[in-house]
Amino acid sequence: MLLPSLFALHEDELIEPELRITGTARSELTDDGFREFAREALEEYLPDDRRDSQQIASFLDRLQYQALDATTLEGFDDLAAKLGDISGGLSIFLSTAPFLFEPTIKGLQHSGLTGDHVRIGLEKPLGNDLASSAVINDAVASAFAEDQIFRIDHYLGKETVQNLMALRFANMMFEPLWNAGGIEHVQITVSETVGLEGRHGFYDDTGALRDMVQNHMLQLLAITAMEAPADFDATSVRDEKVKVLRSLRSVSADEMVRGQYGSGAVSGQSVESYEDDLGEASDTETFVAIKAHIDNWRWNGVPFYLRTGKRMAERRSEIVIQFKCVPHNIFGARGGKLNANRLVIRLQPEEYVRLMVMAKKPSMDRDGVTLREVPLDLSLTQAFSRARRRIAYERLLLDLIDGDPTLFVRRDEVEAQWRWIDAIRETWAEELMTPKSYGSGGWGPSAAIALTERDGVSWNE
Repeated sequence: MLLPSLFALHEDELIEPELRITGTARSELTDDGFREFAREALEEYLPDDRRDSQQIASFLDRLQYQALDATTLEGFDDLAAKLGDISGGLSIFLSTAPFLFEPTIKGLQHSGLTGDHVRIGLEKPLGNDLASSAVINDAVASAFAEDQIFRIDHYLGKETVQNLMALRFANMMFEPLWNAGGIEHVQITVSETVGLEGRHGFYDDTGALRDMVQNHMLQLLAITAMEAPADFDATSVRDEKVKVLRSLRSVSADEMVRGQYGSGAVSGQSVESYEDDLGEASDTETFVAIKAHIDNWRWNGVPFYLRTGKRMAERRSEIVIQFKCVPHNIFGARGGKLNANRLVIRLQPEEYVRLMVMAKKPSMDRDGVTLREVPLDLSLTQAFSRARRRIAYERLLLDLIDGDPTLFVRRDEVEAQWRWIDAIRETWAEELMTPKSYGSGGWGPSAAIALTERDGVSWNE
């Protein structure tokens, strides 16, 4: 994601010609070795319309490399020497294991790489609970002010997620109904067809709740449920999101489901169970479903159903807003049956907004009125067909360079998320809730279906 995103910013002249990109890791590489590594990555991952050999060559000229062992201070002096004068500004993108955050920050401080003109972008995982997250955040805060810290959740860089705010706050038709008076329930689904995909150690220590719900799904929930900010700026937007996260009610044991995929078939291909993929027994969950509540005036009594899982029937990220039915069916006496309106905001793999509305089927109506649900579709891909589609990291890296924190996560948001997640994990431990097996290629354990069906609700499938 990172090198193709930086190349796209270079090719579109969105970054200054003098900007230099320095890679650092433990691997012993020369500048030319790093450029060759980057060239091979670009050849593999760039889309066909980006493969301009001259542009690639000029991008590679921006790159340099410095080997660094983050556990020692000595290497940071060499990194500082490699970077040279940083008085014009420095953006750091830090993606490392949680235990390396503190020594890395100390090393940056030691070598003078934490001044007022330095910003730092933090890639997850930022801890595995509130306590470990606080340790990391405290370490970063010892060297950087909050407005210099950019915590990355790549879902916030997705154009469709940003369009959710435009849909809500730039259109008069939705806001009067966007509350408990007009909405029956909300569903948020993030499903994957893949299994471990080489992330064995990380994933088994993390699980679906901390890997997906703690960050991506709670951010989607917050944007869906937030009040209108005063302005579209970092402080206003993040103030409203954190209010939602702090209003989340603790989840009871009967409002959540843990699952772990078994063997089955995905896209016509046989796949093994999670434990077979892992190579050992495990009680790590690969699926979570939760019935959440937001205890405030706007959302009183409106359930938010969340689910995420691996080895599911299809890859999908979406938000479904189920509106209430009209208070009186004037067509009922003539046979007309109504369905409540439903708004589907698909984030991936397609990007669209679909409003399901009722329409009358053309006929003479002598035998009664026939009403049918029809979609009003806004395909973002088609509506903006001339605009270049960008991956999330392009936007986030450019905002890091420009110093715009609107689409990044503030510390109080992270802490509110962890408090809610930690309480769920405590309930799992107290209730001895082990993962329920589900067949790969399906939609999770049967208990997840029961979670909604007992409320008279079906998952949008």
